[in-house]
Amino acid sequence: MRREEVAELAGIGVDWYVRLEQGRSVSPSVATVDALAGALRLSKLEHSHLRELTQHADRKPFQRETVPHAVRRVVESLNQPAYVTGRRWDVLAWNAAADELFAFSSLPEAERNTLISVLTKPASRRLFGASWSEEAKRLVAQFRATHDLWAGDPAFRDLLQRLREGSREFDGWWDAHDIGKPAAGQKRLHHPKKGLLRLEYASFQANDDPALKLVIFTPR
Repeated sequence: MRREEVAELAGIGVDWYVRLEQGRSVSPSVATVDALAGALRLSKLEHSHLRELTQHADRKPFQRETVPHAVRRVVESLNQPAYVTGRRWDVLAWNAAADELFAFSSLPEAERNTLISVLTKPASRRLFGASWSEEAKRLVAQFRATHDLWAGDPAFRDLLQRLREGSREFDGWWDAHDIGKPAAGQKRLHHPKKGLLRLEYASFQANDDPALKLVIFTPR
């Protein structure tokens, strides 16, 4: 469907629609966003993503998050593997059990990022085995939902470029524009020392800072 057709169905100007496509600042009403979602035949998840985009068009530059001391202590006290990530998927805190699985402490700070790890590191392909492609594609769809809110920010541009350069599959998944949200699930890991591991995981937002996400694993 051409831009002009979408704009006409949604009752908006073509210029406004082009600005939205380009990630430029726009401030439409809820009714306008809903009309545009209907014209584009968006799913509920895509509709929600569009609303979030238009509500947060102007953001301050990204700054790496800080994990509160209390949250860090809780993570470190857990027996199950657990770690905390921020908006940009940087791994900010973890416990000993998670370190045994993912070796976060052996990585430079700039490499402690779940997207970089899963998509660009050969060790991650071996760790996930046959499920690597499914896992990586799922992460790309989740990253799309976050990235679009920060499009143009230098920190996110840098991460996107690293993913393009480090993964031959990334561009194809990225260009599909799939949107995903974090959800509980299962993983099968082929660990070099622990062998085959079957794990369930769930993620939680921190009340101190909703940008922080706690991920906890438990054996199946």
